[in-house]
Amino acid sequence: MVVDIGYFVLLCLLGGVLAWIDLDRGIIPDWLNLAIASLGLSKALVVGDAAAGLEAACEGAAIGIVFWLLRRLYFALRKFQGLGLGDVKFLAAAGIWVGVAGLPVLLMIAALTALLCAGVMQLAGRQLNARSSLPFGPFLAIGLLVVSGLQLRWSGC
Repeated sequence: MVVDIGYFVLLCLLGGVLAWIDLDRGIIPDWLNLAIASLGLSKALVVGDAAAGLEAACEGAAIGIVFWLLRRLYFALRKFQGLGLGDVKFLAAAGIWVGVAGLPVLLMIAALTALLCAGVMQLAGRQLNARSSLPFGPFLAIGLLVVSGLQLRWSGC
């Protein structure tokens, strides 16, 4: 349990760095996605075993492929990018942490917090339209941290 908490604290730090960089520069650096993925894989190997590590890596890869394909499909239909490649890579890294089972809740939390933020921005007088851009990485990080925290809590029961 102590090891799990240590990994979660490191994930929180990386999530904070991710949010700050994405809000400041509008990108999620590859080195940060790699650090999150490596930390998740390390956790799966240390807390679980080699089979758990392989399962986590395969789930992360599958999630990354699905979102990369969705990104391509969206561009083909709308002729502009709706999801950055850094977000896709982050979702692959997050998949290592929460797996396919945790992904729907992660996405729901990310979408709801982003909608809440957009609503607050609208109320504050910022004009938003269909082409407005809002970095999604911070909201994905919130979703990852909430789901990881819930999974940590449930595994400790």
